[in-house]
Amino acid sequence: MRNKASFLMLLGGLMIAGNSFAAGPAAPGMLANACAGCHGTNGVSDGPSIPTIAGMDAGYFIAAMQGYKKGEWASTVMGRLAKPYSDDEITAMGEFFASQKFVSASQKANGTKAKLGKSLHQHHCEKCHENDGASGEGSGILAGQWMPYLQATMNDYIAGTRPMDKKMKAKIDAVLSEHPKETGIEALVHFYGSTDSKGSGTHVQH
Repeated sequence: MRNKASFLMLLGGLMIAGNSFAAGPAAPGMLANACAGCHGTNGVSDGPSIPTIAGMDAGYFIAAMQGYKKGEWASTVMGRLAKPYSDDEITAMGEFFASQKFVSASQKANGTKAKLGKSLHQHHCEKCHENDGASGEGSGILAGQWMPYLQATMNDYIAGTRPMDKKMKAKIDAVLSEHPKETGIEALVHFYGSTDSKGSGTHVQH
């Protein structure tokens, strides 16, 4: 009787292990589903304080997740959420979101501020954030992104709670030297908010 019970326990253990092995690592789409509660279906956010991550450069996504995971990027919840993911899972999610279509946020920007922001972008930002912020290798999509999120992110950069490389710091310092923060940075935010992911201005109010 004892031998039979032991055999059944062993068989059950083998079946569980076999099912786990057969399942393998979670598919990228399944991993990405965990992000939908905040970032929306397939990474298209409908909340102004949370960015759309659909269409995001995979390298930028991976760098951001690693930054949150290691505590190098300021966050409210992302640091805690990023920690359980392995490097392979983060890479898989980055590639998944990069393959999704970016959808511009439905919002209205101030036309006067956007006009100044366009000039500042052309002088300081276009080389890295190409097509009026709609693209750029190793960077997030700015054109069509939620303005409250962009403003909060820029505040983090300026406060030093989110790291930036020397080139980006020099560009932001140049903008701040030309205009007060409330003018220059806000103008850039309104420009990006007024521009869709194709680089055309469609969300301006005067």
